[in-house]
Amino acid sequence: MTEAFDTDMLWEEFHRTVNMNSEELRAYLLADASGEESFSADPDLGIDELGRGVLHVLSKRKGDLTGADLDVMRRVVEIVETMGDRTDDDSRRELMSVGHDPLRG
Repeated sequence: MTEAFDTDMLWEEFHRTVNMNSEELRAYLLADASGEESFSADPDLGIDELGRGVLHVLSKRKGDLTGADLDVMRRVVEIVETMGDRTDDDSRRELMSVGHDPLRG
């Protein structure tokens, strides 16, 4: 029962923290990965692993989460809590790579 309660709390906190929808995050990650030199030959297009994990979680229902999904969710919440809503360019890029735009209310 406690594990389900923890998952429920984490699910809610993750979805409060991630304030970009999957389409916005995907577009941001692809644009960020393209950088100045266009896409790499990497099949993942140079997209950050944690960002891919966030996209994966956003596509799931709570009942379908795996342990790896829960780890991604915890990492994202921790990163955003640690960094806060810093809006300098580097911080904003890092936060947006995990689905949190600090300029949104």
